[in-house]
Amino acid sequence: MSRILLIATNRATSPYVVYPLGMAVVAGALTAAGHEIEQFDLLATETEPPKIKQAKNEQTGTKAPNPHNPLTAIIKNFAPEFIGLSLRNIDNTDSFSGVAGWYLEAARQTVKEIRTLTAVPLIVGGPAFSLMPEAILDYLQADYGIIGEGEEALPRLIKQLNAGKTPPALHKGIRPLNGDEFASPRFHAEILDFYQSRSGMANLQSKRGCPHRCAYCTYPELEGRRFRHRPPAAVVDDLERLKKDHKIEKFFFVDSVFNDDEGHHLAIAEEILKRALKLQWSAFFRPRSLGLKELKLMQQAGLLALELGSDALTAKTLAGLSKGFTFDDICTTHENCLKLKLPTAHYLIFGGPDETPATLAEGLSHLDRLAGSVLFLFSGLRLLPGTRLYQRALQEKVITATTSLLRPTYYFSPEIDPESMNREIAQACRGHRERLFPPAEALERLKIMQRFGFKGLLWDQLLKHS
Repeated sequence: MSRILLIATNRATSPYVVYPLGMAVVAGALTAAGHEIEQFDLLATETEPPKIKQAKNEQTGTKAPNPHNPLTAIIKNFAPEFIGLSLRNIDNTDSFSGVAGWYLEAARQTVKEIRTLTAVPLIVGGPAFSLMPEAILDYLQADYGIIGEGEEALPRLIKQLNAGKTPPALHKGIRPLNGDEFASPRFHAEILDFYQSRSGMANLQSKRGCPHRCAYCTYPELEGRRFRHRPPAAVVDDLERLKKDHKIEKFFFVDSVFNDDEGHHLAIAEEILKRALKLQWSAFFRPRSLGLKELKLMQQAGLLALELGSDALTAKTLAGLSKGFTFDDICTTHENCLKLKLPTAHYLIFGGPDETPATLAEGLSHLDRLAGSVLFLFSGLRLLPGTRLYQRALQEKVITATTSLLRPTYYFSPEIDPESMNREIAQACRGHRERLFPPAEALERLKIMQRFGFKGLLWDQLLKHS
């Protein structure tokens, strides 16, 4: 069997740091296959991306790898035979950030740094990689890439390489895994300690896939167009293990959408209650079919707060985004949460398909209907291949078939002027501390809260101090 080093490349810290769950899941699968695994998290072990360190080295005339660099040390001491890089995000999806919010350059610098330390095969994977595998593999100059789920594909690639075969550069799972086939994450104690000290939370996944048809979303392309549920008992086993072994009591479910028509989310709540586990948790919800009975059950099981993918506040823009629910659904969910004193945050997007000056005015006037919740407001939509919005952008000639989407490219409705729209959004948010716009300023406020010692979701504290 082989020594394999897995590296999480994410360094994003806003709105809060997120444990590299994908790396832990793949580590679990490789360990089960008999390999010796080490996990390394750049965010938990470094304070500067390699590009900045390289510039400092050039100023001092130092070009040799720094033996005190944690990445240098683990490669030297562990002597891996393969290295896997996990890419979580391409960029921060904030149209105000532009290239400054682009993460692939830092990942490429990490690859260059690794190349100075070892010549072993370098394999890239993760959700960001799977969005544009050919382009990202070429940009990073890695050896191999895993598209989609890595639990089956990566052990198979390692087996082929160990057998002396010459496999293609890109590998994909033979088929989508069933929920009971998902590997259980192999959490790393020291990495967990870092995230506990910074955010106070760990994250888990209860399902993959998404049957909804949101125009901009990549989840159906990445994970399939149906939900694939982990058995509720297996999910709660992980919660129980994290609480027992690592004293973690707050969690965030990273599913595309936690609630579903099958009631899997309620089965998890019931399993938590059956075991009398004292936990607090939150997740990302679709603001539809969340009645008081369902919310009360989840609240009894530890539901702390809800993040809601409301996205738009008019019939026309909700239809343009293909959300499949109405403004009345959003308001009903919002009011039910208020009745139970469950903190909520709505994510809202302006400037998407069918946005006009009239819908903008209507949508901003509806912000008052969501009083008592935090509102994260975004301008424009990141264009990504494989989405319905990408096809619409082609039809509207916002982009062409030759437009590279590797660097951030945003869609704005041709019927509205983005600069004027942003001014109107900013005006609607003025004087409302719970309306967070633009994203960079909002995240800076959350960072200040972190510096004052707040942990967890952070945004729910804005409601307590409004």
